[in-house]
Amino acid sequence: MNVARFDLITLSLFVDVARTGSITRGAQQANLALAAASKRISDLEAHLGTALLYRHASGVTLTDAGNACFQHALGIIQDVDRMSGVMSDYASGMRGQVRIWANTSAITQFLPDDLHAFMHAHAGIRIDIEERNSGDVVAGVRENRTDIGIFADPTPAEGIAVFSYRKQKLGLVVPKNHVLAAHKRVSLSDVLDYDFVSLAEATSLTERLHAASSRLQKQLKLRGQVRSFDAVCRMVKAGIGVGVVPFLTQVEARSLGLHFLRVDDAWAERTLLLAVRDVRALPVPVRLLASSLSAAAAKVLVVSA
Repeated sequence: MNVARFDLITLSLFVDVARTGSITRGAQQANLALAAASKRISDLEAHLGTALLYRHASGVTLTDAGNACFQHALGIIQDVDRMSGVMSDYASGMRGQVRIWANTSAITQFLPDDLHAFMHAHAGIRIDIEERNSGDVVAGVRENRTDIGIFADPTPAEGIAVFSYRKQKLGLVVPKNHVLAAHKRVSLSDVLDYDFVSLAEATSLTERLHAASSRLQKQLKLRGQVRSFDAVCRMVKAGIGVGVVPFLTQVEARSLGLHFLRVDDAWAERTLLLAVRDVRALPVPVRLLASSLSAAAAKVLVVSA
C-alpha cells in the first residue's frame, strides 16, 4: 500500500465525518465543498480497498474497517497537532510542552505547589493541565491524549507505567455549629446516618465512599453532588449535608466556616498515582516533569534516559 497516497486533509476530513455522522457536516468543518469532500472519502475507500462508511438517508455510520481507520487517523492528526504545537514553542523561544490530566484531589491539594516549583526551575516548558476523573485520566494516558496522568488508587491502569505520586488523607467537614463539631475524629460508621454532599458519581472518591458504606452494610445518603471540593465545602456550610474532602487544618476549616474531623478508617488514606504511556519514548520535557513530581518515577526515568 502506497503511504504517500494518504494526505492529512483527507484523514482530517474523515475524522470530522466520523465524529459528526455526516459527510455534509464533516465537509463544513473541514471547509471543503460537499462534492470535493465526498470524492476524497470515496478515493480513500478505493485506496484502502474497503468501505469505511454505511451511507443512510440521515447520515453515515462507521463500518468495522471505518472504526479502525478512525482510530488510526485520529492518532495521526493528534500527533501532527502536537508536533505543530511543540515546534511553535521552539520557534517562540519556549523549549517544550507537557500535557497533564489530574483528578480533583491532586489539583486541589498538591499539584499547584508542585507545578509552581517545576515551572520556576524550567521556565521554558509550558504545562497544559486539565481536571478529569481518575478513570478518564488513565484512558487519556493510554490513548496518548495526555503525557502525564495523576489519579487515585485503585483505578485500573493496565498497559501504562504507573508510579506513586503522593499519599493523601481524607477527612470530614461539617458546619461549625454541627453536633459533630464537638469531636476531632470520627469513623464512617458514626456518620452514615447524616446526609452527604460529594463529588460526582464517576469520581474515585465517591466510589470509595460507596464501597466503604457497603462494607458497613449501609447506604450512603447523597443529598447533593457537585464538581469541586470548594463547592462541597460551600454546600456543607449551607447545611445541605456533611462532606469528605482532602485534609484541612482547623485554621483552613474555620476560614471556610467549617469544622474538620479526621476519619479513623483505612479507606480515608489513599495513594495518588502518576502515569505515563511508555517510559522508553518520553520527550525530555515530559521526563523532567514526571521525575520532578514522583521520586519513584525519577529512578526509572533516569535509568531509561
